[in-house]
Amino acid sequence: MLLQAGVPAHVVGVAGPGRAAVMAAEERRVGNLTEPRTGTVDRSAELAEVLGLFEGASGERPARLVTLTGVGGVGKTRVALNAAAALQPRFRDGAWFVELSPLRQGELLPHVIAETLPLADQTTRPMIDVVADYLADRDLLLVLDTCEHLTGACALAAEVLLRAAPGLRILATSRRTVGVSDERVLTIEPLPVPEAGDARAGTSDAVALLTLRAREAVPDFTVTDADHAELARLCRRLDGLPLAIELAAARLRELPVRELTARLEDRFAVLGDTDDVASDAEPPWHQALRTAIGWSHELCTPAERLLWARLSVFAGTFDTETARRVCADDHLPTGQIPAVLGALAEKSLLIWEPTGGGERYRMLDTIREYGAHWLRELGEEDTLRRRHRDHYLDLARRGDAAWIGPDQFAWYDRTTAEHGNIRAAMEYSLAKPEGHIALELAGSLWFFWYACGFLKEGRLYLDRALAADTAPSRERAKALYACGVLLLLLGDLPALEKCAAESTALAAHFGDTEREYATATDLRVAAMRGDPVQTVSLAEALLATDWREKPLTFLPLAALVIGAHAHVSTGRTEEAIAWLDEMSSVCARNGERFMHAWSDTVHAMAELTRGRYRAAQEHARAALLVNHRLRDDVGTGLALESLAQSATATGRHKDAAWLLGLTTQLWETLGRPQAAVPSRVAARQACEQQTRTALGDDVYQRAFDTGYATDLDTGIAHALHPAAAPPRRGRGAS
Repeated sequence: MLLQAGVPAHVVGVAGPGRAAVMAAEERRVGNLTEPRTGTVDRSAELAEVLGLFEGASGERPARLVTLTGVGGVGKTRVALNAAAALQPRFRDGAWFVELSPLRQGELLPHVIAETLPLADQTTRPMIDVVADYLADRDLLLVLDTCEHLTGACALAAEVLLRAAPGLRILATSRRTVGVSDERVLTIEPLPVPEAGDARAGTSDAVALLTLRAREAVPDFTVTDADHAELARLCRRLDGLPLAIELAAARLRELPVRELTARLEDRFAVLGDTDDVASDAEPPWHQALRTAIGWSHELCTPAERLLWARLSVFAGTFDTETARRVCADDHLPTGQIPAVLGALAEKSLLIWEPTGGGERYRMLDTIREYGAHWLRELGEEDTLRRRHRDHYLDLARRGDAAWIGPDQFAWYDRTTAEHGNIRAAMEYSLAKPEGHIALELAGSLWFFWYACGFLKEGRLYLDRALAADTAPSRERAKALYACGVLLLLLGDLPALEKCAAESTALAAHFGDTEREYATATDLRVAAMRGDPVQTVSLAEALLATDWREKPLTFLPLAALVIGAHAHVSTGRTEEAIAWLDEMSSVCARNGERFMHAWSDTVHAMAELTRGRYRAAQEHARAALLVNHRLRDDVGTGLALESLAQSATATGRHKDAAWLLGLTTQLWETLGRPQAAVPSRVAARQACEQQTRTALGDDVYQRAFDTGYATDLDTGIAHALHPAAAPPRRGRGAS
């Protein structure tokens, strides 16, 4: 993330894009919609209704917020995705799908929206205000999926964002209305089911869906004209509810259609209209889903039922090893977990998701809710949630210990994949206080908040944990230290000074580690105040230890890079290079990349001041390669600007203008500056002025606009390998 030498993520002085760049960028930012699942029914009638509401087709004022309601399992998300795909070309800035199912804390809703857009603001402003400003001049569709457990937060966010952004439209899915004025509500009904004897049974959507899913479960599944009536009978028994149909289709591996229907009818007869999981307020057809899920539950083996219940504690996705650690015990041995997961996936009770980091699984909300009900019935809910928390506490401890080492990319991939579960563990730790666990978890996750791009969320959790557990403790000292790391990046000097004062007071009660935490926080205060003499002095104090003989940690590396930047800012380039050379050497020996990239970032700045432009480019590209892989947007932006400054200095003015346009695009996702570092601001402004003077206003603006309009990933790839063909603008989503 941010260079800890007074370089908060607040770089200013960037030129604005011209009209051509804005238009081209709008073409580029098409959103994040995924390809629809193959083999689905199109639900064209519902799709037409959604489009009509947004267009005002019935003569009414076009809607700005449309909420798709309906019972669980009716297909609201699929209709929303299809509608968003159809609407996407009409929005210059695209359509963005925000999944809310794993989110259990409404306070984080603006953060999740920001992550989706993507918007990595690193200021102290409330995130809802940042998102509102970002959307203010954009023409964009936001899809908020699964709002029912966060309706209050969704209503507040929708009102703020719609008021701030005239070009914004919101499509929400929820089992109940969001509750915003002017909200237009469309109830999604189950798929139409043909009546008995209807000759068109084989062409109905419900039968078509059943046939598609049956062929996925049983590849040689065939349907004759004579089968249509039996398939339609099964769909009628399930009231055309898509999820119920998909669960029933999974049973066709073991049972023919006629027998499956007969068994379902027997279950309906036994249950009548009652079910412990049901709500009296739900429509009567919801019984079909309850029955299908309940019957699937009955047909599971005892091990499958137990694992289903225990897996309900996960938020988002999980892998096999995590399921073992959280769910296994004497009743469910570790060795059985992989096979039971596979069986649940075959029954469509789990969704298998292959990823670059291995296989992961997730549950649909309705399936999870049923499992959670049985977990409560078993009296295991608190036990499993504690085991879930303990697993992620252990993950945080191991990540804390391993981050400064050769496996940073793997830890980045793993922790970002577990983001929903990390949030769930934090929420449980705060809701059910036990010792200093909330403080320890939040503090141990410093590397996740800091290096994986979740600064504001990390501060939120650290602030909550510090407020909830005020007793002096080593865990509190670590959490204050972690908070100080984030506060420098966020540019909040008053809060950082307060943090430093308490850290110093706490250090008197504990040992060397806590005293080093206090000194490191004082170092950040000095850097943010712009006091290079004090910055270097404190950095030297932290480095005057035996850290070189111990396993490498973050603290001395941060001291080296902070001190080096202080030297650069005061013109003491040779001293800076000496510190950076040592840092690069120790990082290379330990396979460390993240802080090594920050060493390269500052090294590029130092080489620019010495007029060694080829060396500056080499260091900037080395930093850019790692920073972009770890989504360190501030490091990425600073490395790109070093390349721009080098290009200007060597007469490649069009390249420099193009790079300045590309970095402007990136800075806009980080928010407007509040506490800019003068040396970086001055360097940017000087580069802009020199480039514009050399090219003339018109040529400069065209090159700048081309960079601004280039897909960010494509642009960075070109900056890393400039010999390749120049990137075209408007390619893909940013």
